[in-house]
Amino acid sequence: MNFRMIFKSIGTVICVEAACMIPSLIVALIYNEGDAPAFIVSILAAGITGFVLMCIKSKTSLIYTRDGFAIAALGWLLITAFGALPFILSGAIPSSVDAFFESASGFSTTGASILKDVEAAPKGILFWRSFTHWIGGMGVLILMIALIPSVKPSTLHILKAESPGPSPGKFVPKIGQSTKILYLIYAALTAIQVIILAIGGMPLYDNLVHTFGTAGTGGFSSRNASVGAYGSLYMEIVIAVFMFLFGVNFSLYYMALKGDIKSSLWDEELRFYFTTVVAAIVLITLNIKGTIFPSIGESLRHSSFTVSSIITTTGYTNTDFNLWPWFSKCIIYLLMFMGASAGSTGGGIKCIRILLLFKIAKREIKKITHPRMVQTVKLNGRVVDEAILSGILTFFFLFIAIFALSVLIVSFEGQDFVTTTSAVISCLSNIGPGLGTVGPAGNYSGFTDFSKIILSLDMITGRLEIFPILLLFLPSFWKRSTI
Repeated sequence: MNFRMIFKSIGTVICVEAACMIPSLIVALIYNEGDAPAFIVSILAAGITGFVLMCIKSKTSLIYTRDGFAIAALGWLLITAFGALPFILSGAIPSSVDAFFESASGFSTTGASILKDVEAAPKGILFWRSFTHWIGGMGVLILMIALIPSVKPSTLHILKAESPGPSPGKFVPKIGQSTKILYLIYAALTAIQVIILAIGGMPLYDNLVHTFGTAGTGGFSSRNASVGAYGSLYMEIVIAVFMFLFGVNFSLYYMALKGDIKSSLWDEELRFYFTTVVAAIVLITLNIKGTIFPSIGESLRHSSFTVSSIITTTGYTNTDFNLWPWFSKCIIYLLMFMGASAGSTGGGIKCIRILLLFKIAKREIKKITHPRMVQTVKLNGRVVDEAILSGILTFFFLFIAIFALSVLIVSFEGQDFVTTTSAVISCLSNIGPGLGTVGPAGNYSGFTDFSKIILSLDMITGRLEIFPILLLFLPSFWKRSTI
């Protein structure tokens, strides 16, 4: 492994994070609520640390496969730690564990919070809290590569390690140009949402906070009641639509911009994602109509917003779905596992993996009756490589194993089963609100520091899609190698 390049790259990432704190500092200075000094110290601490690491000299600038995974895992842990500094230094979140939890929730685009009164926090802190969603949504390392003028082909290993995200090779040959395309699409969608919400009368500050949370599918709000605090059907429709859009594979947007609209619309994962959303909305609407809400229109309003929020792992709420019938809550629970599309800013297992798992199961069932038949698994008319299918099965097993282990550990607290399991899957899938005491009307402040650390690691593990974090615990991973 090229340790010098690993730390040099991490230094660059930390410097990028320091620069990303500047907009929050400006907001803090504008509102003058006493949190500006916390950002100044945090920017200096991150900037100096990053600069020192960047000054490390390396004999070779090559980044190998394992280096990319190490940069992703260690980089995300360190940016989470530095991202917690403004919370601690401002006094908004005095506990270092709570601050790390909030920072991990922000960068991983989870949206789980320990704050009991969000509106009491300084404006600069709330802005930083939501801006971490926007930074982490597309990926901090992808942002770093997009900003660096000279990018080497070996940095492809970094992109592969920091999931989710479309494969850069699908766009253009140059990696730097590919990441710029990603961020241009990301920024364009973000700007469009800001404009549309402004037309609806949402104040600029609240507009930016909620747009960052929507774009990164994070869900942090500047209001205690989240989006429901505005009571605006217009705003709910806009945010619900954009949550869905940010849950679509970004490579499809690029294909559409290049003129290949038909292929984009007929993408199997997109159709599966859309069908699941529609089916969930219809079922929940019928279930809560008459029992929770009197009219079909009101039921459709809340079910569509909630389904869009949960499947995209955003976590915004316009009502307390914790009070809904168990049938609806079971659908929500299943959507928590599923998540949005691969190559989107959403979390979860991802639609494409679920779709391919169904195809694998179908193939194995057919083999029982036709043992000699050779059948391939296809996606969008193309044969899926067996190595990819094997990787999906491995990922699914590890996802369920980590979920089960985390539930077992957190259950020592003595919380009820629904709260424990939904808190874990909500953090592992990067959703935010769960069921029980961590539902839309609750938060995660009631957990012990030990459980918060476990849940924080679940957030980062889920955001990096398991493998980078697990590799850190393998002794053989740290041995010097050129592969």
